[in-house]
Amino acid sequence: MPIQPTREQIEQLAASPSEQPVVMLNLLRFKDRAAGIDEGLSGLEAYQRYAEAVAPFLRRVGGRVLVSVEAHETVIGPAAREWDMVLMVEYPSRRKFLEMATDAEYLKIHEHRAAGLADSRLLACEALSPSPSAPLVVGAGG
Repeated sequence: MPIQPTREQIEQLAASPSEQPVVMLNLLRFKDRAAGIDEGLSGLEAYQRYAEAVAPFLRRVGGRVLVSVEAHETVIGPAAREWDMVLMVEYPSRRKFLEMATDAEYLKIHEHRAAGLADSRLLACEALSPSPSAPLVVGAGG
């Protein structure tokens, strides 16, 4: 299950000409028991170690957590619960996200993330309109 980006995915993100703020949508499923650096903890506990340690790196690049929520019932999609948590983290640009993601000190704490995750998805998202007052186009499901 993917918990790390491929080289091609990073290259694609870096090649984007957009300088707009980017929201990284994180879909996370935790291991029952963490591995590696956090062996003996739950996957969630290992991820919490990562979350606490990542805060200064986020601040340094101007990033911020917009929302962190626990996932519950699936309303549309497979009946089995696929994700435990959803995070939305905003960065001033893709370049700032990559600056953080390639920082040698950040990569050390990233071990906690890898120790706790069974599966994940990370989607780079941008606002539909640069104007916060513009109407949002929403599909039938909300």
